[in-house]
Amino acid sequence: MERPLKNTPYENSKLAKFLDRRILELAGKKSQREIALQAGFPNPNYVSMIKAGSSKLPLDRVPAMAKALEVDPKFLFILALEQAGFETTQAAVDDIFKTIVTDNEVDWLNEIRDASCHSDPRLTNQLRTSLRAIFGA
Repeated sequence: MERPLKNTPYENSKLAKFLDRRILELAGKKSQREIALQAGFPNPNYVSMIKAGSSKLPLDRVPAMAKALEVDPKFLFILALEQAGFETTQAAVDDIFKTIVTDNEVDWLNEIRDASCHSDPRLTNQLRTSLRAIFGA
């Protein structure tokens, strides 16, 4: 007997994986149901569907979902664009805004500027290796 195919086209998306991890991180603070309601989803199961990869996060829901997940909306928007497969939209966003920088990334940039006395240091192979070591990459 053939098994039915799972309808989870987005299960391997960065957004689905991120959502799964972030919900676990918030587990002691708020439930998945609370996250769904805070994000404005009338059916709390919709978050489960996004997490499982059977549905994608609508772009117009990104700000509310980011607030409910307590994450930077720019970061979540990038993941949602990628998940949606809007290559031309992503290209337009890249063309207009160049690299979208999250609030956390701005903090990193400011720290690098302070640590380097605003000397605009070049990213050498040695510095790249050191930075990757910090993140275990």
